[in-house]
Amino acid sequence: MPKIHWERLPREKWAHLRDRAKERKISEQDLFELAEWKAQDPDVPDGDWFKDFGTFKPMAGQAARGKQL
Repeated sequence: MPKIHWERLPREKWAHLRDRAKERKISEQDLFELAEWKAQDPDVPDGDWFKDFGTFKPMAGQAARGKQL
């Protein structure tokens, strides 16, 4: 499985993540869990996928796409 290259993540992707965190009022604890997962340098599948942190939930009317890690 490929790695996520966080240091090469395009500025638009970072902006998208920041905007979603503000919009959804994601807590500091949720962001801490994301940072811990990121620090493990996880392998990820090609294509659409998502990671369930238990507290990151799709918004009303929104479905998660792809394979769950």
